[in-house]
Amino acid sequence: MNITRLHQVAQRAEDLDRATAFYRDVLGLRHLASYDPPGLVFFDLDGARLLLERAAPSSLLYVEVPDIDAAVEALRAKGVEIASEPHMIFADSDGTFGEAGTEEWMAFFKDTEGNLVGLVERRPA
Repeated sequence: MNITRLHQVAQRAEDLDRATAFYRDVLGLRHLASYDPPGLVFFDLDGARLLLERAAPSSLLYVEVPDIDAAVEALRAKGVEIASEPHMIFADSDGTFGEAGTEEWMAFFKDTEGNLVGLVERRPA
């Protein structure tokens, strides 16, 4: 077996219309398709699919952004609840998770369904 990449991740969404508007209009993800019934909404995340589904369990998503501070401020300006401000998680001095000498920064926000979503930026140390 040879797993090559993440294909799809599912996220719980009790109100599909509200969640669709959030992920499309607030986060700017490309909407691929909606099927209701049975209650499925698909978005593109750079080749991986995000599935919003009433029956899915809540997942903790981590999405990469080029500028975490700007991303948090843009979300805050749109009224999104910021659960955790940008902070350094890991100093990757030896290149364990990417380029050596970088830091991994994260911040967290809540979507309209109460799910936590992590923002990630890798920046020079």
